[in-house]
Amino acid sequence: MIPVARRITAVGAVCALGAALAACGTSGPARQAPARSTVSVSPSPARPPVLAPGPGGLTPVFEHGPRTRGKTVAFTFDADMTADQGPRAAAGEHFDNPGLIAALRALKVPATVFMTGRWAEQYPAEARDLGHDPQFEVANHSWSHYAFTADCYGLPTVDADGMRADVQRAYTSLRAAGVPHAMPYFRFPGGCYDQRSLRRLSGLGVTAVQWDVVSGDAFATDADAVVKQVLDGVKPGSVVVLHCTRSAAPTTERVVRTVVPELRKRGYRFVKVSELIDQADGQR
Repeated sequence: MIPVARRITAVGAVCALGAALAACGTSGPARQAPARSTVSVSPSPARPPVLAPGPGGLTPVFEHGPRTRGKTVAFTFDADMTADQGPRAAAGEHFDNPGLIAALRALKVPATVFMTGRWAEQYPAEARDLGHDPQFEVANHSWSHYAFTADCYGLPTVDADGMRADVQRAYTSLRAAGVPHAMPYFRFPGGCYDQRSLRRLSGLGVTAVQWDVVSGDAFATDADAVVKQVLDGVKPGSVVVLHCTRSAAPTTERVVRTVVPELRKRGYRFVKVSELIDQADGQR
């Protein structure tokens, strides 16, 4: 489903909603892993920056970095696979996009991958490859990719009592797949959250990461339209939501190969989400 922006009045924050069947990585284990880029990227810090909890320990929400700290932009990619999509993967549907990952490496673009635990279980070699590459940081996108609110693009919902367990199970799956340092960042499936879900995740130490630029790549067939939407939306400190599956976001590699050189011409520097959060936390 194509993300759109709306306001969640219960928390007074903008929630740009989006969900697509998207995933990152390389194809099956039999395929040789792509060569790593020699991009000069600092590994994620031993203690990644997070935002301070809100009143009463409420899970904090991050949407974009500072607008006055230079032209930085973070590309984020949702590695989505829901709990019930195993049969589709077994039937040959690809929840990966090796061409996109290769493009990011060739273009030397750092990125943050929000990965579901179910995807990591399906593609442990790919999860491990991304988790060990300092050009990327892997964060939590739930285990099931079920919604944490009602009315979220038709996704099945997680019971309120199961929300914490779903997030914790995702971290367990990431570790089991070989991701050594999954970041303390969580992206709600579909981008859908409310005050109840923020309360349910209180105490886990995660920062909920949203975005301020909707790429529109989910199920898009017109790469030029997606390119325009990204270029028109990016501002200093922006977080861009993208997807990387060959079946549900077929234009994304072309979009990245076009947008990255253009943003660099405009003076932008690509960073991971952790750097933007660190900048934002420094202003507090």
